[in-house]
Amino acid sequence: MSAFRTLDDAGSLTGKRVLMRVDLNVPMENGRVTDATRIARVAPTIREVAEKGAKVILLAHFGRPKGKREPKDSLEPVVPALAAALGREVAFAADCVGEAAAQAVAALKDGDVLLLENTRYHPGEEKNEAAFADALAANGDVYVNEAFSAAHRAHASTEGLAHRLPAYAGREMQAELEALTKGLESPQRPVIALVGGAKVSSKIDLLENLVAKVDMLVIGGGMANTFLHAQGKSVGKSLCEKDLAETATRILAAAEKAGCRIILPVDAVAATEFKAQAPHDTVSVDAVPEASMILDAGPRSVAEINAAIDEAKTLVWNGPLGAFELAPFDAATVAAAKHAAGRTKAGHLVSVAGGGDTVAALNHAGVAQDFTYVSTAGGAFLEWLEGKALPGVEALRAKG
Repeated sequence: MSAFRTLDDAGSLTGKRVLMRVDLNVPMENGRVTDATRIARVAPTIREVAEKGAKVILLAHFGRPKGKREPKDSLEPVVPALAAALGREVAFAADCVGEAAAQAVAALKDGDVLLLENTRYHPGEEKNEAAFADALAANGDVYVNEAFSAAHRAHASTEGLAHRLPAYAGREMQAELEALTKGLESPQRPVIALVGGAKVSSKIDLLENLVAKVDMLVIGGGMANTFLHAQGKSVGKSLCEKDLAETATRILAAAEKAGCRIILPVDAVAATEFKAQAPHDTVSVDAVPEASMILDAGPRSVAEINAAIDEAKTLVWNGPLGAFELAPFDAATVAAAKHAAGRTKAGHLVSVAGGGDTVAALNHAGVAQDFTYVSTAGGAFLEWLEGKALPGVEALRAKG
């Protein structure tokens, strides 16, 4: 982790005001948190810094208030769930800058935790305005970024602050960066990437970056249909972006030039209706009936994918292989996920996965905890895989 400054480089934090950017954008219903996963992930770092005698001042956004003070986007209802996760009291300030914030910070004792109100109540946050970043920085001595999920945004609380105070990656951010470095930056080879999902159009940058970096690329889900169509195969009534056939052909050519082996489905599970338990047949991708749609990869395709995973030392996974929300069209995703998890547990594979559908698919398969690392960061994870620099991460790079 020498590339990034972490809490290990921060020295003594006793008595310091530590401004910590966290992701508390959690699902709420009737004023209560319904899924505390994000809170659970940042709690250890908050606790560690508090136990080191720092005054922990939490910065976070909630919803999309677009610079306006919307009561529905207040962070105050998150306080009980946060306090429960930390096992300690959490104070709350009605603003993240100005008098309300300053008074709340001044009242803190060493080891106390304070949550400031939604940073996005101020237009200066998303515009990364210097004056707003200065106002945030006035309440801290040290800055810790523990919100990888927001690191692809050059906002005042994710990027601006890192240039105004000594800045470090929190433990969760550190784990994410270490996992991604193992996945693509300096991986053990051979590397296999598995990319699924509905549309090629949303993952063109991703595919173009991956073919230049990995040894094998599995393309699954609805997006595989566009590649099959580009190869002249009929995909019946399947989801297919026929206007992107040229793009698919270009990606296939780039992969061949880079020495990246593309693995597309060779058989498919097809049905005439998009619904759970719809009558279905397993067919060759050369013989998809005109009235049918491909809803999952078939068993021969899964066998080929699993054999490729056996060859690999590193796996990067983004997106399901089929319509995994509908049984039995979850079979390919579950089988490949279980196989990858088994290889990981046996010590043969470093497996890094991320993206919303991916997390849901691995949880559905019951193997998320068996992967080396599963990112909940969504957009930031995807942008990293696309080879884009993330402003919040770049600001934490060690100098020299």
